[in-house]
Amino acid sequence: MKHLLKLGDLTSQEILEILDLADQLKYEQKNGIEHPYLKGKTLGMIFQKASTRTRVSFETGMVQLGGYPLFLSSADLQIGRGEPVQDTARVLSRYLDGIMIRTYAQKEVEDLAKFGSIPVINGLTDFAHPCQILADLMTIREHKKHLEGRRLAWIGDGNNMANSMIVGTLKMGMQIAVACPEGYEPDAGVLAFAREYGDRFSLVRDPKEAAADADVVVTDVWASMGQEGDAAVRREAFRGYQINDALLAVAKPDAMVQHCLPAHRGEEITEDVLEAHAGEIFDEAENRLHAQKAVMVLLMRD
Repeated sequence: MKHLLKLGDLTSQEILEILDLADQLKYEQKNGIEHPYLKGKTLGMIFQKASTRTRVSFETGMVQLGGYPLFLSSADLQIGRGEPVQDTARVLSRYLDGIMIRTYAQKEVEDLAKFGSIPVINGLTDFAHPCQILADLMTIREHKKHLEGRRLAWIGDGNNMANSMIVGTLKMGMQIAVACPEGYEPDAGVLAFAREYGDRFSLVRDPKEAAADADVVVTDVWASMGQEGDAAVRREAFRGYQINDALLAVAKPDAMVQHCLPAHRGEEITEDVLEAHAGEIFDEAENRLHAQKAVMVLLMRD
């Protein structure tokens, strides 16, 4: 593993290695065991999209690993004023030991890796959110003891989260059913990948069909960052695609709920369901820290 650009680039064994190391790092942190595996290393964090969890978890994680995080907004970089990404990649490679970028186009992340000479981590693009899915898989394994054979239901938009969730779950031996309205399906390339897994993947319109007998039920906001202008149209399109008590009634009795946050209570998830499953959801948020630390160690340690 040279970079983390999307989960499709990783083998199942590489994902498992990340999850196992994340568990170890979480144990060490909880028990006051220092782990300065990246002492003296520097991580440049490029933010062209705002963030709470991504910034705080990467910045905190890098400090806990003994390294130095540098927050770089698009307003701070020439890349925000038209410098080609290939030039930015070459320059930053002379100064840093790794780059994390949270941006819009997947091609920008891919080009940073192509033209740079240091590891690149995708903190989010419109196509993929690999770091979040690693945290989700870590959390599911914590609560359900194993991933193999577990059934996950994705309810809502076929967005970057759905794209990465499909790839991550299938690579780890899970089943996944995606329920989304017509016209809001996941990426066509991701669907082609998923259909190679036969009946372990299904794409349906009825949320209850997807959630039936599910071990895990997952959703995300109906209008992601950059789609605020379509929020009213999306609210109408996703009416009925809500995680609520009625939907969970068809899942397994001990089904867990995941949401990458921020949540719009009363839209994609009810207040009651979010609060009833807050322990799992905020474990998921915390595990961004541990999963990303594992990625940084595996990519940046000498």
